[in-house]
Amino acid sequence: MNESKVNGSHGAKDKMPPGPHPPKNSMPNRMPPGRRPRGPRGPIMMGGEKPKNFRGSIKKLIGYVSPFKWHLLLVAFCSAATTVFTAVGPKILSLITNELSRGVMEMATGGSKGIDFEYIGSIIITLLGLYIVSMVFSYLQGFIIAEISTKIGYNLRNTMMEKINRLPVKYFNTMTHGEVLSRITNDVDTMTQGMTNSITQSIRTIATLVFVLIMMISISWKLTLVAMCMIPVSAIFTMLTVKLSQKHYRNQQKYLGAVNGHVEEMYGGHTVIKAFSGEERALREFDELNDKLYNSAWRAQFLTGLMMPIMNIIEHIGYVVICILGAYMTAAKALMVGDIQAFLQYIRSFTQPIRQIANISSQMQSMAAAAERVFEFLDEEEETDGEVRYEMSKMEIKGDVSFDHVKFSYNKDEPVIKDFSASVKAGQKIAIVGPTGAGKTTMVKLLMRFHDLDDGAIYIDGYNIAEFARKDLRSVLSMVLQDTWLFNGTIMENIRYGNLNASDEEVVKAAKAAQVDHFVRTLPGSYQMVINEESSNISQGQKQLLTIARAILADKKILILDEATSSVDTRTEILIQRAMDNLMKGRTSFIIAHRLSTIRNADLILCMRDGDIVEQGTHDELMAENGFYAQLYNSQFERVSQPAD
Repeated sequence: MNESKVNGSHGAKDKMPPGPHPPKNSMPNRMPPGRRPRGPRGPIMMGGEKPKNFRGSIKKLIGYVSPFKWHLLLVAFCSAATTVFTAVGPKILSLITNELSRGVMEMATGGSKGIDFEYIGSIIITLLGLYIVSMVFSYLQGFIIAEISTKIGYNLRNTMMEKINRLPVKYFNTMTHGEVLSRITNDVDTMTQGMTNSITQSIRTIATLVFVLIMMISISWKLTLVAMCMIPVSAIFTMLTVKLSQKHYRNQQKYLGAVNGHVEEMYGGHTVIKAFSGEERALREFDELNDKLYNSAWRAQFLTGLMMPIMNIIEHIGYVVICILGAYMTAAKALMVGDIQAFLQYIRSFTQPIRQIANISSQMQSMAAAAERVFEFLDEEEETDGEVRYEMSKMEIKGDVSFDHVKFSYNKDEPVIKDFSASVKAGQKIAIVGPTGAGKTTMVKLLMRFHDLDDGAIYIDGYNIAEFARKDLRSVLSMVLQDTWLFNGTIMENIRYGNLNASDEEVVKAAKAAQVDHFVRTLPGSYQMVINEESSNISQGQKQLLTIARAILADKKILILDEATSSVDTRTEILIQRAMDNLMKGRTSFIIAHRLSTIRNADLILCMRDGDIVEQGTHDELMAENGFYAQLYNSQFERVSQPAD
């Protein structure tokens, strides 16, 4: 047997690896397990749970607005100035009406003075100047508020992108990509547009109500009291409508995220959908989600749309009452004709902000619903490093790895790793084999700290990996996954992702070691060829080779290969194996493989089943035992004989 034997769940406990260790009873309790990850074709998430903290989301939004308080004060000043100059207009215009009325009456009674057109001309010039100044302030207001909303959207997106990097892997296993993207795009856009419109209209509405009310009182306090009766009626109706429509606005944002998630998932897997003739089923699922989005949006817009007609009715009733009372007061010589004309204009200006309440409330509801979803995302539990006691930069890592009674489960009631113990020496090549679901990939993910353990510990050179910062730990680990990932960029840039400081010569050297150089030079543009967004302009095997070249360039102490050669042909696999043998010299390597012929020369083979190690040893030793590993190995070379006809 190899000297680096391991114990299964029923074996004797391993001796603690050398190096500093905390007391056994002081090992930190691991994070409670999350839900079992959803596969790539799993159920569509419906936007998460129903938001629970509506007011809290608005308060957090105010926190993003508060750095721009001086800008908002300037907006308020510009809005007030615009309103003042606009509100004074009807009062000055009434002077023209009074002058025309006086002149006509005097001419009708035989007077000689008539209408003073010079006086009227000076008033018109004054009005023109007021409206120009009002327009300038209105432009400044719009410019500043647009700058505020754009910066808030910019800051929110930056914060959300930073948040993504701090979220644990399990979050993305339980949330569709489209749902996450919807919060970063649609919900942030809804928030910024809502702020642009609602803040501007709210300030203008308040300023208009205040200054127009002052001008109305200056004409007639009696008529002003009549006009004020419209406010409580409008306010009661608005509050009722907001209360009824808010849940529909929430559902609208939720189902919008669900639709985006479904579209993103269907588009990403369109080849599989076509291969299995799943177009009709995909359309049925889309129609179901789209119907829910339509119904929630329709109800929200219908309830909000009721505001304007009812506001118009309230306004017209008030307008008729003002006309009747105004005519009576004019006949009684209590008011002049110009005053009535000005007051009726002010009534229009006074009711317009009240009518805008409907529009503002609609925007505020959409903004609040989007804000809940954005801040719900920002409040997600983050990945924590725990107590950081060591730094990789301050020590020389050799590559010894030890698993000490590791236990882990995605779901608390369904353990995946039951009791895993192993000691691996620096430079050894360790193969992990077993049937699907045995826990092979989970083990290397735990080594990378993509998840925290339920119990036990993993050590590198005797140091508990839980006492390193995750980013620091991964600086000595390099991983090649079965699922390749390349970004939209040149081949040179994709390989250099393993080491951003590498020169072009170092990139080409890594490509040659990974058997990449030959096929790259046959492509148009060679290393400068741009890989498209879906990486569909190169083959699956070529994508796998590029990810291996990236790992070679990274040049880390510990190498993890998760079915790294599963997508290449047999000839290319032989070439890669030779390159891998050179790459793995002096490095601790963990190889997960289903094709057992590729790991015959491993220093140690760990055979896993149901989260336990059931056998361990070299290939020859395990074949001699004629146990579970031998069954797995032989099953790949068995030929089923067909009976003769």
